[in-house]
Amino acid sequence: MTDDEAAAQEELLEAAADLEAVEARLNAIHARLPVSPREDVMLLGEEDMDVSTEIRSVIECVKNDSIQPAIRDLKAAAAYRPSSRKREQD
Repeated sequence: MTDDEAAAQEELLEAAADLEAVEARLNAIHARLPVSPREDVMLLGEEDMDVSTEIRSVIECVKNDSIQPAIRDLKAAAAYRPSSRKREQD
């Protein structure tokens, strides 16, 4: 592995840590918002969402669909090491 590659992997870990900080910030926002007693009906689409339910829902989606997979993928790339097996030449 070259020095540039090693440095890039270190930076990926830093980027993953930054995303973890964003996730923690979103968790704090989520925790501050009240859960509506009608949340289940709103999430089923039977009633318009109130502001808290909309924000809580978006935070959950962003975390599950974007932030957590990005953190996982960045950490995996930072830990990547090529196979020690030599490829056969054509």
